Amino acid sequence: RFPWKEEDMKYTFCFFPWIGAVIGGCVYIWNRLCGIWGIGNGARTAVGIVLPLVITGGFHLDGFMDTMDAFHSYEPEERKLQILKDPHIGAFAVIMLAVYGLAYMGAFSEIQDDSLIKIVCLGFFLSRCLSGIGALSFPLAKRDGMLYLFADRSHKRIVKGVLYLECGMCMGLMLFSSFGPGLCVASAAFLSFFFCRRRCEKELGGITGDTAG
Repeated sequence: RFPWKEEDMKYTFCFFPWIGAVIGGCVYIWNRLCGIWGIGNGARTAVGIVLPLVITGGFHLDGFMDTMDAFHSYEPEERKLQILKDPHIGAFAVIMLAVYGLAYMGAFSEIQDDSLIKIVCLGFFLSRCLSGIGALSFPLAKRDGMLYLFADRSHKRIVKGVLYLECGMCMGLMLFSSFGPGLCVASAAFLSFFFCRRRCEKELGGITGDTAG
């Protein structure tokens, strides 16, 4: 167990994207091994989808399911925040997980070109850069919880500067891998980023740990 101390939290978000680098690296290596060993597309896709869940322990997927339950409840803001804290899952969490899983599986199975696989793997890094920037820049829905604790104790100016630098570096690598697809993915990521802010402010009054994940 790692003892979280205030001085350790100042720069934690700087290293958050590097978890994505580990995930992306593992997914890329798996895809290369599939090519070398002649592993079929079905197994390549299934393991490629499972690897991020195994590495993170389903941390972000849990937040996704909670968020879907809250958003699809169509309850008032206060009730939605209560649903986010509820450990039980509802029907919409399951439905949207199935939709997400099928869409992800279908898309991943079609992406086999090495330059495009690199862009997908870099996406795990980019998404965490944007998540960290959002956590430090967007209004927070609550004044408690893990996200508030880390955001409140972060050295915001330095951390955001590092995250923007990492974000730029990642997008540069995407464009270098394949300019057209890299530009599309980076643009889609930023559109999702701003849509997330607008939706969270409208539905919850700000972001939470679940929506940031």
